[in-house]
Amino acid sequence: MDVRADQAGAGAGHGISFNEAFRVWLRVACLSFGGPAGQIAVMHRILVEEKKWISEGRFLHALNYCMLLPGPEAQQLATYVGWLMHRTAGGLMAGGLFILPGIIAIMGLSYIYAAFGNVSFVEALFFGLKAAVLAVVVEAVVRVGKRALKNRIMIALAGIAFVAIFFFAVPFPIIIIAAGLIGYAGARSGRPEFAPAGHGHGGGAAIDSMLGEAVPDHVRPNTARAIRVGALWLALWLVPVIALLMALGQANVFSQIALFFSKMALVTFGGAYAVLAYVAQQAVEHYHWLKPHEMLDGLGMAETTPGPLIMVLQFVGFMAAYRDPSGLSPMLAATLGGLLATWVTFMPCFLWIFVGAPYIERLRGNAGLAGALSAITAAVVGVILNLSIWFALHILFRETVPVHAFPLNFDMPVLRSVDVPALVLAIAAATAIFRFKLGMLTVLAGSCAAGVALRMAGVI
Repeated sequence: MDVRADQAGAGAGHGISFNEAFRVWLRVACLSFGGPAGQIAVMHRILVEEKKWISEGRFLHALNYCMLLPGPEAQQLATYVGWLMHRTAGGLMAGGLFILPGIIAIMGLSYIYAAFGNVSFVEALFFGLKAAVLAVVVEAVVRVGKRALKNRIMIALAGIAFVAIFFFAVPFPIIIIAAGLIGYAGARSGRPEFAPAGHGHGGGAAIDSMLGEAVPDHVRPNTARAIRVGALWLALWLVPVIALLMALGQANVFSQIALFFSKMALVTFGGAYAVLAYVAQQAVEHYHWLKPHEMLDGLGMAETTPGPLIMVLQFVGFMAAYRDPSGLSPMLAATLGGLLATWVTFMPCFLWIFVGAPYIERLRGNAGLAGALSAITAAVVGVILNLSIWFALHILFRETVPVHAFPLNFDMPVLRSVDVPALVLAIAAATAIFRFKLGMLTVLAGSCAAGVALRMAGVI
């Protein structure tokens, strides 16, 4: 890859310099709070409405592709748009800046958590934070649902996906594949329920003006180039994993982190909220790296810092290595574990965009693909609902009972174990968000203060 050529050659068609793009992407990164729904809204406001760099139709087309991919759709969307504008260098800049503030912030908070997590003040802080996070996740269900569930068939798909994953533990990839096939078949048969929403027109958007006449070389599909690019990013992703396995063996915590999060990069479709239910289950119940409340604490950290919500995986890798340092000092091991989890989580994101985006650009306007993506988005709403209930069970109840009666497979709360202070805080946070429309950071800060006040009063 010739990065200098990428920088110099891509800006000529639309007149947006690399330096100007850098400043805008840095602004997007610093404002990327609120999980994927909030981050996508920020990008839409800045890129589509304010800067008019990309049209509504092309933005939604790229978003639907990113929602189909495993991994964080907001970060991949930033990479996609950056690639459209300034080729490989633009994609690296946009996608890299999107996660850099979160990497720094989560690492700092992880140090504090590992060192002082058992101090009563910190525990009280995170007690309040978890209740607010539950309200934020519920709001995500509502926001994504309003966008995706436009008719009864989409609502039914979301409901079926929720029942399948929550009550029957159906693997997420199966749900996604089934929804995609249903959407594709429905669109091909002409069912209006699977038709994409109105995507608008270019409206003078810079990228659309550039691509309207002569399509730049980097946007045209090229098999030889795709093979070269794929080989490079596969090597960046997998060579460290293979080296750790050969040097340390599969039982070592660093090898486990590399393997586990590499698998997550392949199978966790539907964005951060969909990822976390599976990661939490494996990290807590299989590997025993974390306790349920610690996973929620990590999610709270990710909610209060800029960048993708999936940055919580850095916290998981940090705590896993902190508790099993493999002969290193705990903090050094934790730092390496967190950075390793981040590396194997995000390397594939660049692979999917740089290899697949040219082919997706060619498919713009394909009715069957649009129907499949719409159905998948609806199914993801059901998965996010599953995540919100999983969080609610572990925040609001001190005990749950596993139910394993074929074909049922889920956790049932013990009603007498309800945590009343947590319930009150969660209701208050939800009221602040839904009734009074307070900002997420305001609600999180208020909940943290309430948690500390409850501890000082001896209530928790």
